[in-house]
Amino acid sequence: MMSIQSPEKSPRKKQPRSPEKSAKRAKPPPPPFFAARPKAAAPPSSDIPSSSPAFATPAHPLRPFQPPAPAKAAVLPIILPPPTLRPLAFRTFTKKHSLTLTSSALQELATFIGRHCGSGWKEEGLAEKVLEEVARTWKNRNGGVIVDGASSELKDILKTLEGNMSGGKIMNGPRGLSRQNSLLFEQTEDADLSKTRLGLRPSNTLTPDDSQASFGMSGIGLDEEPDDATLQDVRHWLKVINAFDQPRYTYNVGKKHFEKINFPPSLLPPASRKTEVFRNRYNVIHQRLLRNEAFQTSDMTSARVRATTSSAMQSHKITPIANLLGRHGTSHMLLGMLIVLPTGNLAISDLTGAIALDLSQAVSIPEDSAWFTPGMIVLVDGVYEEEEESVGMGLSGNTGVGGTIGGRFQGFFIGQPPCEKRRATLGVSGLEGGADHTIGGGFGWIDFLGVGSERACGSRMRRIEQRLLRQPALADPDKASRGRVVIVGELNLDQPRTLQALKKILSLYATDPEGSTPMTFVLAGNFTTHAVMARGGSGGSIEYKEFFDALASTLADFPMLLTTATFVFVPGDNDGWVSAFAGGASVPLPRKPVPDLFTSRIRRVFAAANSEAGLSGAEGTGGEAIWTSNPSRISVFGPNHEIVLFRDDISARLRRSSVRLKSKSAPADTAVAEDVSMSGANPMPSSPPAAASEAMDIDPSPQQPPLQQQQQQELSHDTLAARKLVKTILDQGYLAPFRPAVRPVHWDYAPALHLYPLPTALVLVDTTAPPFAVTYEGCHVMNPGSVLVPGRRGVARWVEYAVGVGKNGRVRECTF
Repeated sequence: MMSIQSPEKSPRKKQPRSPEKSAKRAKPPPPPFFAARPKAAAPPSSDIPSSSPAFATPAHPLRPFQPPAPAKAAVLPIILPPPTLRPLAFRTFTKKHSLTLTSSALQELATFIGRHCGSGWKEEGLAEKVLEEVARTWKNRNGGVIVDGASSELKDILKTLEGNMSGGKIMNGPRGLSRQNSLLFEQTEDADLSKTRLGLRPSNTLTPDDSQASFGMSGIGLDEEPDDATLQDVRHWLKVINAFDQPRYTYNVGKKHFEKINFPPSLLPPASRKTEVFRNRYNVIHQRLLRNEAFQTSDMTSARVRATTSSAMQSHKITPIANLLGRHGTSHMLLGMLIVLPTGNLAISDLTGAIALDLSQAVSIPEDSAWFTPGMIVLVDGVYEEEEESVGMGLSGNTGVGGTIGGRFQGFFIGQPPCEKRRATLGVSGLEGGADHTIGGGFGWIDFLGVGSERACGSRMRRIEQRLLRQPALADPDKASRGRVVIVGELNLDQPRTLQALKKILSLYATDPEGSTPMTFVLAGNFTTHAVMARGGSGGSIEYKEFFDALASTLADFPMLLTTATFVFVPGDNDGWVSAFAGGASVPLPRKPVPDLFTSRIRRVFAAANSEAGLSGAEGTGGEAIWTSNPSRISVFGPNHEIVLFRDDISARLRRSSVRLKSKSAPADTAVAEDVSMSGANPMPSSPPAAASEAMDIDPSPQQPPLQQQQQQELSHDTLAARKLVKTILDQGYLAPFRPAVRPVHWDYAPALHLYPLPTALVLVDTTAPPFAVTYEGCHVMNPGSVLVPGRRGVARWVEYAVGVGKNGRVRECTF
């Protein structure tokens, strides 16, 4: 029997095999039947076949883009002493940008440059670029002329700059320092961020023009012309500024610039705020005088004064009141506020003290050109007399008690402090709107109204004004200007003829062609003849609401004006709610607008007119009604045009509280003066003809008829009264130059009453003064008076003012 052996046990002859053959023939053992099968390895991404071509799926997807991380060069920090950096900082900040560095700011900059620029801060010019960037950003933020190291703005600028520096250099481009505005996220930056997340390469956002601008507010698109259709309308660039929303500034004598008041205002502030009101008024006028050529001295001026005896070449010097002690019989010029002592005598006070004032021999310079009342800051020239030389003893108010120094000041000349033109205050030079129109010095970087400073956006606004207002006026001089402001005086709604006069005035402008209607109408109170809700003749709150409902019915007849113009309502002292407790007396300034409870019907009329025309007042495409405070301001084209709206019978208040002065032309003998006055009023037949015309200021021309001479004399009297009123208010630079008992003021809101810098126009609605439109030191002042002309039945009067075109207002009348 033959035996069979298994293959594993059968012996075989071992032969040497090559490694290649063994590798080819060697097979792994078969896996067990129930064993888990190993998972197949995933193919690489490049081997994935494409899906359907309809989905456009790439066979080889793009790899996600990863932007390279910027390699920051290592900088070896050094300790840079501030005196070493001072020459370079002085050349950059002071000479180039007209800024002043404090010692603390210089220390902060030296530490920053030493840490981030290292030893190459001077040789490679790294420090100069950093200082230039910091200076530009500081100016664009309206930081002021003094750069303080403790300010949060400087620290914020350095912190922003620190994150955009590499190797001591400022990084530009999409990943570096944005030249548009590094403090805000722009649309280009958001687009690049989204592209990076999607795997696409970002676009280069740095343009050649960006190298000329700083990373602050200088590059937010101010040089671009508006393309939106709504921006082509002049009314889009109009803004009404409420007195309670206006920025509040105070003058810092040490830093010689205006600082923004940070504490919140209050209607019941502490008593120290009252002193701050006087101190701020005095400091503003004092610094204004020191820049006047008549109060500046130099070596050349002193040499001329010694060489000539002409008084016109002499310069004036202001003496503090405290420096009068021990200088008996010497002449001085004082700047201070006229006050009334507890004994009833007149005195003058400044920041150093007060002294009794004698104005019995004083004359005004120029004669009869302004009013002088207690509460005004005036210039007085005279002689100081010590107490031994004074007449009278005892309780005469000059015993040195309560801050009043002994003696008295005998005044011979008194005058208003000369005001300063708006161009000089803001540092504007060159022809307005021309190529040489530049900004330098002054307070051009201060944003007084919250609409942008002259230095930041003045040039751009002038270009827009040139394109929207002046070029159309030059192309078609006969066409009515869109930039007109119609100012309607006191509207007593409780008089039926008032609404008839207003309807006639509005009908004259409703016929203007489309695009030529006025951009705004100003309607001023008092809206009732007597104080409302004070048991007066004007009724209570129900009647007050009905008066405005009747006004709404009148306005509803002119839908075209309601949809194309802005109506501004300025209240008076007789309007609610404040009239409920004032009873028609002087209310504190500024006063709030008429409550919405009474004006809801007028707002609905505007909303209905805009809805019918398919416009929206909220988006700026339709008309609107704005109830503002008294006083308030209208800004047109940013800082280029500032129109102050003020309703007050200030002329009558000046006449009641003015100080009586001696007249230059009055004879020495009082009895003779009275005889001459009586003989001039009722000339005798035997009197010579010249005696009757002795009191006239202007000699009449013999060629003119007597009627024309009489008309010129009447017009000249109204013009002189208007000039006297305008000069008083603008020289004071304050809308309430009275004692607090005569015209109270909210102390925390007193900055809203300042007229500094001078506005381009002042609307003074005063029914006790004749209507006028005059210009003084570049400021155009207008008074429409009452809409109903007193003594002339069926005659309405108003003022029309054209912004930017001529800059002159005219008093207009019509019959109804």
